[in-house]
Amino acid sequence: MKTVTPVNSFDKIKLLADSRRMDILRLLMASPATLTLLARTLKQSPAWVRHHILALESAGLVEMSETRRTGKVTEKFYHAKGDAFLLQEIILPKSRHPSVIFSGSHDLALEEIADRLVKHLNLLSLPVGSLDGLVNLRQGLCQISGSHLLDESGEYNTPFVKHFFPDREVEVITLAHRTQGLILAAGNKKGIKKLADLARSEVRFVNRNPGSGTRLWLDAELRRQNIPLEHINGYDKSVKTHSEAAALIETGKADASLGLQAAAHRHGLDFIPLFEERYDLVLPREQEKILNPLLDFIQTADFRAMLGSLTGYDVSHSGEQVGL
Repeated sequence: MKTVTPVNSFDKIKLLADSRRMDILRLLMASPATLTLLARTLKQSPAWVRHHILALESAGLVEMSETRRTGKVTEKFYHAKGDAFLLQEIILPKSRHPSVIFSGSHDLALEEIADRLVKHLNLLSLPVGSLDGLVNLRQGLCQISGSHLLDESGEYNTPFVKHFFPDREVEVITLAHRTQGLILAAGNKKGIKKLADLARSEVRFVNRNPGSGTRLWLDAELRRQNIPLEHINGYDKSVKTHSEAAALIETGKADASLGLQAAAHRHGLDFIPLFEERYDLVLPREQEKILNPLLDFIQTADFRAMLGSLTGYDVSHSGEQVGL
């Protein structure tokens, strides 16, 4: 099977911003070629092609694969050093304080924490859901993630962390236990009382993004209760945060969603609790130093008081390290 090679050097990405070099690289991914063959295909001179080949070669994206001698002529064949390339580079702001990317499940408490730590740490959010957050952490696209993934064993997060990081030292620290349930329009005029009511034709639902812990819980529960997905009006309409879902209900664009009690309370909406979950922070041990302001803060009384102001958050186990 052919493989994809990540390119995470800004200089290499900048080099490939030149469409001419990108065209050459694409051709050399398909098959080896000489300067003459490339020149003929691109309708350019061999000297023009050679100039760009040297740049790609110095960046480690292209290499000479073989030489062939025909009479007095020696031909050099070049090929790409990857079957395909994934360009990924995080561009962070320059500031007096360290900038850290959080990627994972959206959480209202983390938004508050980011505001509290602004003088010590620039915490930037990339909400993609619990599962993709762990993928991003594995790939080095963030320094810390947040997860509330329920395994079939009944355990939160640790089975998934073990799966993604079998070869790295990773810390799992509980941020809080949170209450999730049905977020409903104020007054609940549609009379929604349980999950099965989402399948009623007049109920407009807004879903969470695939890979989010909330979506995974919902899908498992719908299967358990034999509620067909196609009967839920709006199942395919998804948003990335609890706040977005609550805002759509508040503005009358949807009747229900599955999400945090805190989000429902913040938007003045009705709420039916369905389950409590453990929400953990996940970070590689080598990121501990840069994340110290965050790790220190979640051990303080100020942090517990802050969480106490968020409806549906339980601080009993906040700050505890979860064993792997």
